[in-house]
Amino acid sequence: MAEDIRAGLQDWLGEEVGQPVAIGGLRRTSAGFSRENWVLDATWNGTRHDLIVRRDPVGSVLNTDRRVEVAVLRGLEPTAVKAPRLRWADLDGTRLGRPSLVMDLVRGTCDGFVLNGERTLGERVALAHALYDQLAAIHQVDLARVGLPGVAPGNAARAAVDHWESELRAVQLEAEPELTFVFTWLRANAPVNERTALVHGDFKPGNALFDDDGEGGTEWTAILDWETAHLGDPHEDLGWVTNPLRQREHRIPGGWEPDDLLDRWSARTGWDVDRDAVHWWQVLANAKLAVIVHTGARAFVQGKLDRIHQAPVRIHQLLLQQIGA
Repeated sequence: MAEDIRAGLQDWLGEEVGQPVAIGGLRRTSAGFSRENWVLDATWNGTRHDLIVRRDPVGSVLNTDRRVEVAVLRGLEPTAVKAPRLRWADLDGTRLGRPSLVMDLVRGTCDGFVLNGERTLGERVALAHALYDQLAAIHQVDLARVGLPGVAPGNAARAAVDHWESELRAVQLEAEPELTFVFTWLRANAPVNERTALVHGDFKPGNALFDDDGEGGTEWTAILDWETAHLGDPHEDLGWVTNPLRQREHRIPGGWEPDDLLDRWSARTGWDVDRDAVHWWQVLANAKLAVIVHTGARAFVQGKLDRIHQAPVRIHQLLLQQIGA
């Protein structure tokens, strides 16, 4: 497989830059749950460029549109959001067999639980401040830059319910009465969003890179994984990052609790937080996670994924608790 990828990249990149390209150090770093990642160095015109290729896998736990991801990455280039620079996109898979993106490789370490790692409390809180300030920056991006289709004013929540219930019906292997009950509750209690913003969709420390800033501190160097980005209610991301199921990733006991996060986000954006809407989006976040697990289970049964996905019983239990059932 690696030699096929190498040959495809040499042809593709050579056409993009208009001269022969030498490919070195090509290796697959991980399969991921939704994309293949290949890192390499490419040299043309006497200059070496460190790149990463993200290629769609045969089977995935997420169904996303690469055209949307490209539009978002292009639109973020002139903003304060630390997104990787997109070089080229193969949207139809003619270059490498499946849709692929080529981006600059960003220095840094990925650690999904860095906020509860070995650093001092003060260092970890400072990291949290800088990371979630990036979330506020994402929400304040000028929507004209990304050029994505939006949702009807006030209708982001109902559109999300429609989307994720449709995803469930497409992948479920048996009746899902708990999730049917939850989606009924979500539809009946859907909040009306006052504003539409760029939503990341999977914002977390595990989708970001950090590195030494050269002055004895640590900085975030990139926010990654834009495949689920879309236009919607910014409360969607707020519900995702304050979801109790993911607290070890996002919270620092005694230093960075959900109220701290929401208050800082409000101060950075100048927007009020609707706590009831945040709770609703927390429920939606867990319904979304349950659907993703079912998507993985179906892909496994179809022979498209080699990772077994167990029934998300724990998520079902939490969902029923969240809605007071």
